[in-house]
Amino acid sequence: MTAEAGADRVFITGASSGIGAALAREYAARGAILGLVARRGEVLGALSASLPHPERHRSYAVDVLDHAALAAAAQDFMAAAGGADIVIACAGISHGTLTERPEDLAVFEAVFATNVNATVATFAPFVAPMKAQSGMRRLVAIGSVAGVRGMRGAGAYCASKAAVHAYCESLRLELKSSGIRVVTIAPGYIDTPMTRNNRFPMPFLMPAGRFAAAAVRAIARGDSYRVLPWQMGFVAKLLRALPNSVFDFLFARAPTKPRKEAA
Repeated sequence: MTAEAGADRVFITGASSGIGAALAREYAARGAILGLVARRGEVLGALSASLPHPERHRSYAVDVLDHAALAAAAQDFMAAAGGADIVIACAGISHGTLTERPEDLAVFEAVFATNVNATVATFAPFVAPMKAQSGMRRLVAIGSVAGVRGMRGAGAYCASKAAVHAYCESLRLELKSSGIRVVTIAPGYIDTPMTRNNRFPMPFLMPAGRFAAAAVRAIARGDSYRVLPWQMGFVAKLLRALPNSVFDFLFARAPTKPRKEAA
């Protein structure tokens, strides 16, 4: 596992598809050393093999809900790469939920376990080693514009992403004096397998590759919070500013996300 001097060492969860895979391709094209984490080992291996200089990268077939295995992958990557410069918690799931349906409580728990708890578990093994390093150091969480306001039928997903945003604000303050930058990237609608399940219009839909290029630039700058595409940043500010009465009137009949089918 070797790379040119000065190459970024980047650890990405949820790397087998969607935004995670797009970020892996973008960083690999820039000469980075990658540690790629996802449950689907075969898909992850195929992605790694397709990247430039596959010998630089390490793949870990790990479920982010297995925090011990995730920490072991983090330690292995840092040992092999000599540290980590950028850690991206990208693993996430989305399902429509209804509080009145008892079976959806388990879905709420699964969404929070993957989107929130696994973000904390992803960052935890890297904080102390990063404090001992110099140079660029980034902890990056993939939030969502959905975390700005709660949407009908999407309580679990919206609440989980709002929690990610708030958690990153807290972590940013905790690490302010360490030189580690905490970056929250809040995607709008990005063309991925997750959004293709949506049954409603998706304004400003952004190709995953273009999103990844813009995200990498924001991460390099150390932006504390960045909405992509930029148009959705304007929409997010407008939604946040709406009085509750106006927001409720506009969105009370909005289409809902598909619920997870019972097994």
